[in-house]
Amino acid sequence: MQLTQKESTLLKDLQEQEQLCIDKYAKHASCARDPQLKELFTQISSSEQQHYDALEQMKSGTVAAPFAAGSSRTFTAHYTMSETPEKKDDCYLCTDLLSGEKHASALYDTCIFEFKDENARALLGSIQKAEQGHGKAIYDYMSVNSMYQ
Repeated sequence: MQLTQKESTLLKDLQEQEQLCIDKYAKHASCARDPQLKELFTQISSSEQQHYDALEQMKSGTVAAPFAAGSSRTFTAHYTMSETPEKKDDCYLCTDLLSGEKHASALYDTCIFEFKDENARALLGSIQKAEQGHGKAIYDYMSVNSMYQ
């Protein structure tokens, strides 16, 4: 696949977003108090790395197969309705990363329309769907732990 200048620029932008996600999830995993949250952030960081790698492959002209839909997770409540410093800290981390997922999903939504190759569009669409799944997992965690009203 031969990329246009615009497509190359958009891939660079998407990779920068993915690298930011990789770094933030890794950092936030080290700060999370709840072991479930640490595990979730670590898993999502790994997924973001796969997205980054697929974009790198696309830059070289090869489009990977679209990502399969992820499975949903079930969380158990770690926190009660009461506000504790630990709960506030984990809520902050979740809120920050949920905001990042919203931004990443919107960025992919825009970029999909800028690519002419259908395989590239399919891959970008599958990554966007994965970003939405990350956001849903964070929302589900927050909801179970009385962080999202």
